[in-house]
Amino acid sequence: MNNIIFEHPLNEKMRTWLRVEFLLNQLNTYCHFDQNNALVFFHALSELLEIIERNDVKGDLIKEFELQKQKLILWLNFDGVDHDLLNDLIRQFDNFVAQFNAIARIGQPLKDDRFISTIRQRLMIPGGCCSFDLPSFHLWLKISQERRDTQVKSWLQHLSILDKSLTCYMQLIRQMGEFKPFICTNNFFQETNGEVNLIRIRVSLDKNVYPQVSGYMSRYSIRFLPLDACDNVNIDDIEFELACC
Repeated sequence: MNNIIFEHPLNEKMRTWLRVEFLLNQLNTYCHFDQNNALVFFHALSELLEIIERNDVKGDLIKEFELQKQKLILWLNFDGVDHDLLNDLIRQFDNFVAQFNAIARIGQPLKDDRFISTIRQRLMIPGGCCSFDLPSFHLWLKISQERRDTQVKSWLQHLSILDKSLTCYMQLIRQMGEFKPFICTNNFFQETNGEVNLIRIRVSLDKNVYPQVSGYMSRYSIRFLPLDACDNVNIDDIEFELACC
């Protein structure tokens, strides 16, 4: 059966992490671009730098790694746990924190780059990246693919610690939640849990519905909506799976 997983954050930090993760995936996917799709990369880069500028991403991630490290240390006292795996994760967290502490701000060289800054300013204007608006960008897109790839690789290197650390953190968070079956009766499902950062909803693609989630932290509700209002979809009793992370 083909399924789709929807993720919904239940606090502001997780909302930020999911957005940063999404934009990093965009950058990694479109880093080998040509003149026809270059703006996809630069839009993602600009939006990521905007999030970093508005939030203390570095400080918040350091706090999260310290918090998760303390939890892992407590787990070391339980019988039957994989001590090698836990110690490896603890070492990774310590390494991430050390790398974060070694830099002033994440992606600062990208914010200071005049070429990137010029493009970011024009992205705010509809159609503002035309060749007559940005002749330097127009020229840059005509240089060899190898030269462009080398420069893009050097730009992304300034985000590598964010990419690697967030990938590790989100993998750990997602593994904390186990999918369990539920039924959304009369198109309403409500749950009250302890402190939850993220809920993951898995539903069959055949149902052609998506979840609408409302709530915060420990209390939330879910209802399902059809992709097209004209679709004749029975949403009275939707079977789905839920993981609380």
